[in-house]
Amino acid sequence: MKKCIMIPIGFLAAIFIAGCSAPQPMPSMASVDLERFMGDWYVVASIPTFLERNAYNPIESYRLDTDGSIATTFSFNEGGFNGEKRTFHPRGYVRDAQSNAVWGMQFIWPIKADYRIVFVDERYEYTLVGREKRDYVWIMARHPNVDESVLNVLMDRAVAVGYEKEKIVRARHVATKRDVVVEPLEKSDI
Repeated sequence: MKKCIMIPIGFLAAIFIAGCSAPQPMPSMASVDLERFMGDWYVVASIPTFLERNAYNPIESYRLDTDGSIATTFSFNEGGFNGEKRTFHPRGYVRDAQSNAVWGMQFIWPIKADYRIVFVDERYEYTLVGREKRDYVWIMARHPNVDESVLNVLMDRAVAVGYEKEKIVRARHVATKRDVVVEPLEKSDI
């Protein structure tokens, strides 16, 4: 009888202990050149926030201000390619000045949401931004039309740091005058 009771208690204890363990820290780049990171980034895939769930043509733009903060503009068309243009202006604050890869993103004072540059390629054409909670992730590029093989490599990077691939959705973009043509990266470059 004791054996029958001990097995379920042991099983429940193991589940409880596993559930209490903290997730691994979210890795971030060892060094980000803020000047090179500034500019327009097309969100090509993400685990979207409630604001982004019906976004078309999502673009995040960064500008480094003289006080060291990052003026940010997030814009998209609501509900369709010709939908109403929505624009938000959060402000980024570098929290780790040694790497420049960990920011606090402030939409509403005084809350600064966790924002981590997990990856940026050598040419600053592709980036992966995540959060310690692993609730949201953004895969961005300097152009909206990312080759499927490159997107898959970036999604695999997101999975490697703890995101669920099934939750990551491709953003919807149409070609615009802002599009630039760049050489696609080889998988070895990412």
